[in-house]
Amino acid sequence: MSEDSKTIAAFEALIGLRFENPDLLRQALTHSSYVNEYVGGADIRDNERLEFLGDAVLDVIVADMLYRRFPHISEGQLTQLRAALVKTESLAAIAGRFRLGEFLLVGHGEEISGGRQRLSTLCRGLEAVIGAIYLDRGMSAAADFALPSLMELLDDVIANDSHIDARSELQERLQAQRNVPPDYRVVGEQGPEHEKVFRVEVSIGEATIGCGRGRSKRAAAQAAAADALRRLDESGLPDSIKDEPKA
Repeated sequence: MSEDSKTIAAFEALIGLRFENPDLLRQALTHSSYVNEYVGGADIRDNERLEFLGDAVLDVIVADMLYRRFPHISEGQLTQLRAALVKTESLAAIAGRFRLGEFLLVGHGEEISGGRQRLSTLCRGLEAVIGAIYLDRGMSAAADFALPSLMELLDDVIANDSHIDARSELQERLQAQRNVPPDYRVVGEQGPEHEKVFRVEVSIGEATIGCGRGRSKRAAAQAAAADALRRLDESGLPDSIKDEPKA
């Protein structure tokens, strides 16, 4: 048995699903860097097309789950919850539960740069696996694979209000109070490329009103906005801003 076949069999055992067409799973686990470095790569296809399909399948699974679970909430609230579940950080976390990074076929350069644990790579790999399951077993099997992790993640999202768009809420509040938008800036980065943590501050003029950290600039900005909202609720606007004339 080739190393690739051992990888496929090991991942099938981990997820408890045997493919009728193992080549679909092999393609789902094949990063473009592997194809680029593989001799005779014309015989091997990367997972980008399956990622495209899996992204659409996942949207249907998540939308159907939310629609049934929350029959009385608005379309806007459903959209917020869906966005929280299918964002890169969330899908990468689910991929981590399946140890997906260990099974990806990646090129040498991607390997040494930590690509196996890069959030975008894990997210896309998970979508490709979902696309492969859909083609091999149908929508029901794809849902059976994805839903347990999505439901668990949904509970966390609701408990932590992480579906609330803190940046939009902060923008609306500041526009109403001072008629000025908040300004976000990255003030620090730590860690290797594949595990980088960003630090973002949000300010009005010279006054910093919030700060946050995250595995992406977007996540850090959301955390900074949430911190600013908490500070505004507790203490209101800083005195230096209160004293400025409203724009």
